[in-house]
Amino acid sequence: MKVAVLTGGGDCPGLNAVIRSAVRKGIQEYAFDFVGLRDGWRGAIQGKVVPLDISSVRGILPRGGTILGSSRTNPLKHEDGVRRIQDTLATHEVDALIVIGGEDTLGAATELSRQGIRLVGVPKTIDNDVAGTDCTFGFDTAVGIATEAIDRLHTTAESHMRTLVVEVMGRHSGWIALRAGVAGGANVILIPERPFDIDQVCAWVKSRFRINYAPIVVAAEGAVPKEGQMILKDRSVDEYGHVRLSGIGEWLAREISERTGTDARTTVLGHIQRGGTPSSFDRWLATRFGLHAVDAVKDGDFGKMVALRSTDIVRVPLADSTSTTKRVDPALYDEFEVFFG
Repeated sequence: MKVAVLTGGGDCPGLNAVIRSAVRKGIQEYAFDFVGLRDGWRGAIQGKVVPLDISSVRGILPRGGTILGSSRTNPLKHEDGVRRIQDTLATHEVDALIVIGGEDTLGAATELSRQGIRLVGVPKTIDNDVAGTDCTFGFDTAVGIATEAIDRLHTTAESHMRTLVVEVMGRHSGWIALRAGVAGGANVILIPERPFDIDQVCAWVKSRFRINYAPIVVAAEGAVPKEGQMILKDRSVDEYGHVRLSGIGEWLAREISERTGTDARTTVLGHIQRGGTPSSFDRWLATRFGLHAVDAVKDGDFGKMVALRSTDIVRVPLADSTSTTKRVDPALYDEFEVFFG
């Protein structure tokens, strides 16, 4: 059997660990042949195929990014996209496909599965917002990076007695903001699931200054004020129709400064959160996902996604995992409000 591997969407720490484990187990235990599709769905459409063997995945476990490249190409938006992917797979005699991606990449995979392409999904996203799995690899690394940044920003905020607003990733889900904000001792945490009151934010900021502490405000990029819409630098969108978010941090710093009469600055962590070497947990989880994805291919259990449930790796229908977005439970957020202000 020949198996193709594809990585789609934003790069994410742990992608190479999935590729490595899938190739290693597939070749060593099942005598599969492997190829990689370059640059996500774009490579599948354009026929960009590269060989994958044990030597090509040697040493990639600690490397960030993906050796196969990635893109945000949506095959369903391209003329004859599905047929061209089918032609690529047929030309290279590919029997099955392992698709590693987030909600958009796996959403496209769900439709391709319905149209007869034999594939297995592997969830990845630093936002941790893919439904059906307790956790996605990349999330732990992103939280660690954001937490370290917050730790460092505390000292400079206190030295200058100013508010520092830290903008982290999180379009629709505030998992990074909440986890890193709590771990880093933030005084305000703003997430997309809970529209915020800017007056309340400023009140929390003032309360910190009254006891001679400098506030740290952590905001997910998708956080929105109660009275407005998302704060955006521009209105450009990708092929999945997503606006390129950014700007909430700058807006918050400006509002806090004007409303409180104190200095406020912004730090946007951006792509730093998903670059570089993956954490030990993300290497471990990604490796397990790759091993179990190959098992699903061997069993012919297509149209499924591997997922973490407690400490077990299970298989769930792709359609179920991509129908909703995993969001922060308001009750979980409420647990930490005692630390605000």
